[in-house]
Amino acid sequence: MKLPTVAVVAASSVVLLSGCATMSEGQCLVGDWGGQGYRDGAEGHPSSRLHDHAKACAKHGVTPNMSAYMSAREDGLRTYCTWENGFRAGRAGGTYQGVCSPAEERAFVPAHRDGRQLYEVEQAVSSAESALNSAIRRIESREDKLDAKRRELRQEGLTSEERQRIRNRIREVEGELDDAHRSARRAEDDLRYAEVELRTVRRMLDGRYGVW
Repeated sequence: MKLPTVAVVAASSVVLLSGCATMSEGQCLVGDWGGQGYRDGAEGHPSSRLHDHAKACAKHGVTPNMSAYMSAREDGLRTYCTWENGFRAGRAGGTYQGVCSPAEERAFVPAHRDGRQLYEVEQAVSSAESALNSAIRRIESREDKLDAKRRELRQEGLTSEERQRIRNRIREVEGELDDAHRSARRAEDDLRYAEVELRTVRRMLDGRYGVW
């Protein structure tokens, strides 16, 4: 199956840090509980999300309209609980919170699992690239320091103690440079492996979703 070109809601469940309000004062006072319910459903939030909203709005003297919220949330869930969105939500790194019906889950859950697998291998590639770039920056930085210290050692008028301190620092920097080179080699190995995994997963999923 190919993903349709028509835009599909591609929302992933967002886990908020405890203590953070789920709705602002302005949102509470507007009281668009139908709209809020639809958005929460379309983003795959569980029904307990309403409790979080109630806590946030209680500070402003506002009580949720449960009926309007829950009815609209069901409409939002129909948008969320599709195989297309399951794949998209998984690929975005979202966590499925068991909000779809058993009938919908038969298509949604496998697609979400596929998307999540793709997300994880893409993240592995990104992480390896970041580690490699970091190691390269460390190599360049240590090489610059090493050059500077060697120039410093060639200066005239240095005491024996000053020269020894510079030599000691040169040895330290050389050790740091060796560590950076080892880190770069490990990152290169990790990147090659991650790229192989990514190509494998993409080949496996290409016929199902046609996303490349």
